[in-house]
Amino acid sequence: MVKFNSESIVWLKAHLGEIFMIIPVRCFSCGYLIGDKWEDFARRVKEGEDSGRVLDNLGVKKYCCRRMLLSHVEVIDEILKFYEEAGKRKLAQTT
Repeated sequence: MVKFNSESIVWLKAHLGEIFMIIPVRCFSCGYLIGDKWEDFARRVKEGEDSGRVLDNLGVKKYCCRRMLLSHVEVIDEILKFYEEAGKRKLAQTT
């Protein structure tokens, strides 16, 4: 099992840019593969397409899977702020 720390996440974001996201790979309820649909879904909705039609076009039919994509919120940037601040405080305490 791979464990990520704040440095590895910062490195991944720096090298992968916007590709790096934390979306579940499978639906929590039924196990259907949804992680591969996130980029397409997010891009098309950002361009102004109706989210329901995008999900239909991507073949996401079950409401549990639709919920996974519709309710996903990117929080990694917010979490990184806390890790970076904690690292700064730890460094300040050791000097």
